Amino acid sequence: MKLIQRQTPARIIALGFLAVILLGSLLLILPVSVQDGVELRYIDSLYTSTSAVCVTGLVAVDAGDTFTPFGQTVLALLIQVGGLGVTAVGAGIILAMGRRINLKGRLLIREAMNLDSGRGLIRFVKSILLTTLIFEVTGALLSFTVFIRDYPFWKALGISFFHSIAAFNNSGFDILGNFQNLIPYQDNVLLNLTTCGLIIFGGIGFLVIKDLWECRLRFRKLRLHSKVVITVSAALIVSGAVLIKLTEDVTWLGAFFHSVSARTAGFSTYPLGTFSNAGLMVLTVLMFIGASPGSTGGGIKTSTFFVLLQGIKSAATNRSPKAFHFSIPREAFRKAAVITLLAAAVVITGTWLLAALEPELRLMDVLFEVTSAFGTVGLSTGITPNICDAGKLLCILIMYIGRLGPLTVATLWHFGREERVHYPEGNIAIG
Repeated sequence: MKLIQRQTPARIIALGFLAVILLGSLLLILPVSVQDGVELRYIDSLYTSTSAVCVTGLVAVDAGDTFTPFGQTVLALLIQVGGLGVTAVGAGIILAMGRRINLKGRLLIREAMNLDSGRGLIRFVKSILLTTLIFEVTGALLSFTVFIRDYPFWKALGISFFHSIAAFNNSGFDILGNFQNLIPYQDNVLLNLTTCGLIIFGGIGFLVIKDLWECRLRFRKLRLHSKVVITVSAALIVSGAVLIKLTEDVTWLGAFFHSVSARTAGFSTYPLGTFSNAGLMVLTVLMFIGASPGSTGGGIKTSTFFVLLQGIKSAATNRSPKAFHFSIPREAFRKAAVITLLAAAVVITGTWLLAALEPELRLMDVLFEVTSAFGTVGLSTGITPNICDAGKLLCILIMYIGRLGPLTVATLWHFGREERVHYPEGNIAIG
């Protein structure tokens, strides 16, 4: 216990996610979790648990055809824990037991939620749990009106709650069976819009939801972070939908749905294996950018993308970066650049390794799969179940890095020692 207490918050969070993944893999492989006559290998159980905890949605086995109601419940709980974060869930349990959260716990919450200040942490955790409950129950009730037409009452209810949990936590799991995802409901407007609504609110982050509530949806009164997240998210959704419609034979509803889903959710209403390279490239870019800080999604984050663009614009025009009548700190651009470069390095290295392990696969399919794993999205062109075991282990590692964040992973081995030697600055030609 003392050894754990001496670790940095980033390491404790990383170990917490790892512990939940391993526990989930053991629960999913239990006989009570697997349907009769179905053989589940441990590598596939570990892959599924990682995908659930990292709120990805990539599946090596179909959740509907493989797991019993108990196994599907375990899967839903793993998604919930992964989406909210191990720290927030743990804090919620402690509060429910009537106990106080110590200073170390508060530091963990602040680190996990990307908060600038430690003020009001307990109220923030309570608001997260309440917000999650409201959105998921509402989403389940709306989804139930659709699924009840095709399934018996209790099964429709179970599917509705599972779908709502997966959608709000930006995890593209489904339990409809036969790897069909939401393709049978591609023309159902209510289910499409309900799913998109859950994905969007789960992806913009709890800080933005809280800000919207306090400002009563008045954009001008929102904080800078909220304005950036909402603006970039809207721009990506609209531009993504237009580009997908231009490149693929889908309806406008389908184009809008996939533009939203590619932002780390992973649901699909059309088979992506039939998409053109141009359409897959659009989805790949959206997956790489991902959701927003403090949300249930992954990727480099919308705010990172925005700050990066503003920094490039500032360098090109020789003007200080500004947005919504605020000046953007240059330190923010440096951090955004580091995150983007590290993320690109993970995706490029992962793509090369998977291409080397699976030389018969198309490069576009491999790049799409790796980006989906890093962005914790869950979209796939259909190659996931046929990837070799070494490839699955590689994707497990990439999903884990994507959930923690590349910068967090890079700092896990930092011991906080002060630099004692300083060298004179040198000049390097750039450009």
